[in-house]
Amino acid sequence: MLALRLARGSRPLVQLRRLLVAAASAGTGFLLLYVLAGAVARPGGSFPRLLWALVPLAATVQFAVAVARTDPATRPREGLDAAGLGPARLSLVAAISTAVACTLGSALALAAFLHLRGDLAGLPFDGAGAALLHADQPLPVAAALTLLVLVPLTAAAAVLTLPRRKPLAPQTGLPWGIAITACGLAVEAYAGRGGPGMLAGWTLTAVGLALAGPGLAYACGTLVQAVRPGALRLLAGRALQEEAPRVGPPLGVLCAVGAAALTALAVRDRGGLLPPLGPLTGPAAALVALCAAATLLTSAVEARQSRAAGREALTDLGAPAKVLRTAASLRATALLAVCAPLSWGVAQLTSLALTR
Repeated sequence: MLALRLARGSRPLVQLRRLLVAAASAGTGFLLLYVLAGAVARPGGSFPRLLWALVPLAATVQFAVAVARTDPATRPREGLDAAGLGPARLSLVAAISTAVACTLGSALALAAFLHLRGDLAGLPFDGAGAALLHADQPLPVAAALTLLVLVPLTAAAAVLTLPRRKPLAPQTGLPWGIAITACGLAVEAYAGRGGPGMLAGWTLTAVGLALAGPGLAYACGTLVQAVRPGALRLLAGRALQEEAPRVGPPLGVLCAVGAAALTALAVRDRGGLLPPLGPLTGPAAALVALCAAATLLTSAVEARQSRAAGREALTDLGAPAKVLRTAASLRATALLAVCAPLSWGVAQLTSLALTR
């Protein structure tokens, strides 16, 4: 009840972020149900599709965790321990709020899926979705519910582990990230264009870039401050180094998504890749990209919240607001200048591995 009261009394922007989590959960739930219906209709070869459906699941969980971290209702405050709202209790409240949002999305996914199949009332769109969703085959209720609760349970469990996570230093994480990314590229080269091997390669590449992300962000901050910096570059560089542990992992994941998109475009003219999720491959890719971008923006909001005291101190000292905005633009430009070539380079290596 406490989680529901806190959720009901939150500000509109916080409610919007929760609705976005519910929308992402709905999209992932719909994909899982689509894979299940395809497995019932054609059992052979359905396991690789289920594995590929875990990619949108992971992106949705990452986004849900980022939203939970920025939720003002679950942020530790002075004096709440006396009211029984310590870090552990607030973590539980955050997990419950996340589970409620994801459950709402899963329920919407189930309703939309059944409606398009014609299981609720009539066939919408002249029955165009009935064949795609295999309406001629019965849908296993237990299996469908199991897949739908996968998103809320995974997201809630990930939120519960937040207080016990201790991120690596940006400089200890960079070598590991480079090594894992290289392993991912090697697996992709060995696996070729299809099968679970390619998914394993992409997963290793994404994990490696996520681990390397904080180091890359920290290096960007160092470059911004290089060669006789002024006050503006010092402010931007130091802030970027401080934000590196927060924005680095989602930045690396977004680089992996960009590299995947560039690879798909490069390979399309050389024979193309087999669509792993059939006709819903495009929507699934769009869902992953949107979740990765939203996670990065949410992490940036969290970093801004953590710098509120420093920003207020600079304002009290007479620093103009334009300087703070220019520093933020400089940080974004530095990250873009490093991450865009990185995504292009990974895409080139991947496309060479897939078209050898």
